[in-house]
Amino acid sequence: MTVPSIDHRLPRHHRALFLSDLHLGSLGCRADLVLDFLQANSAPVIYLVGDVLDIWHPLHVHWTATHDAIIAHLARLADVGVQLVYLVGNHDSEMRQDPRKHLFPVTIADQVVHQTADGKRFLVLHGDVCDARVLRWHICTRIGSHVDSLLRLADHALRRLGRRVRPEDRSLVQALLSWVNSALAFGHGHEKRLVALARAGGHDGVICGHFHLAELHDTHGLIYANCGDWVDSFTALAEDQSGQLTILGGRAALAATSAGGLASTQISPAGGLASTQISPAGSLASTQISMERGC
Repeated sequence: MTVPSIDHRLPRHHRALFLSDLHLGSLGCRADLVLDFLQANSAPVIYLVGDVLDIWHPLHVHWTATHDAIIAHLARLADVGVQLVYLVGNHDSEMRQDPRKHLFPVTIADQVVHQTADGKRFLVLHGDVCDARVLRWHICTRIGSHVDSLLRLADHALRRLGRRVRPEDRSLVQALLSWVNSALAFGHGHEKRLVALARAGGHDGVICGHFHLAELHDTHGLIYANCGDWVDSFTALAEDQSGQLTILGGRAALAATSAGGLASTQISPAGGLASTQISPAGSLASTQISMERGC
């Protein structure tokens, strides 16, 4: 097994970073992309917004040297003073119960409040508490997790038989799982419930993960920001020095990476495509979905 080499590129510096749903240990996790992102982006505080580890009744544990490199990198960040805040999710709830499972120095919480540079206060939590009621039933979530694992095992078998897709494209199994996930989110009820939770607490918005759907908008009256995931969308959320939130990464970034360029796609809060540019750069691509200040 080849140990990933150390990346000496200068990182892009942000005021804060938010990553969720890495699902380290699951077959679906793209640990290589997670490590690439962490090595190329830095911030004095990094929020790990739940389901970072997939330790909730896994059918098959998939752990490689790349996963070890991610844990080692986070430990090094903590050693040099980066604040790591771990918001517990439904796939890693044992992080709350057993401190011995902490693989690196981290603050554990169910929810926290993050204040941006321009004074906005965001409720930060994983988001599973606002699932549709039926999806909170233990038997439903457990069945869904096992079906996902079985399908991904089948997908890996097909890939070993030589069925290849472009880095930015989904395989048939991945497309099916993505469609099911989008169907479950139909109506955006989870967004409305999370925004209502933030509003009740007097916050200006909510930052979450869980739903594997990267979003950044104020459709429901407050800012709703979802980090996305590292199983399907490959995105993270960043705050710059002015307080602006941006979604980084995405499948479009994978396309530019494979072409040897840096993709930068900006989407306005209204949902319209503002511009798409590909320029010569390093190996890490970036898709940006921006929410302007003052929303």
